[in-house]
Amino acid sequence: MAVHDDCKLKFLELKAKRTYRYIVFKIEEKQKQVIVEKLGEPTQSYEDFAASLPADECRYAVYDFDFVTAENCQKSRIFFIAWSPDTSRVRSKMIYASSKDRFKRELDGIQVELQATDPTEMGLDVFRSRAN
Repeated sequence: MAVHDDCKLKFLELKAKRTYRYIVFKIEEKQKQVIVEKLGEPTQSYEDFAASLPADECRYAVYDFDFVTAENCQKSRIFFIAWSPDTSRVRSKMIYASSKDRFKRELDGIQVELQATDPTEMGLDVFRSRAN
């Protein structure tokens, strides 16, 4: 599975410049490559991000999560989400599962990984508990 250069470039912009709040990636099956499907502006919320993931199709996503620690420090963590809803096609789930590690290696700087099959598995409470 190839990774379009744009995926790496946009991820670097999110990581270094915080140009985006999130990025949603899609595997283009015909071209056998991962492409950028959607970019979230820094002002967009977690709800915007969750709404951008299709209910019945797999996706990869990166989310820049800001939080405040118990010591009152402002921090952020870059989350990688492997979105694989139960209702998506079996073939699609297999392709996303088998390509995940290679794709993740292309994105240098991911701090936390989540695997989610429904929205409750990647809720804000899950982000908060995994961020520390």
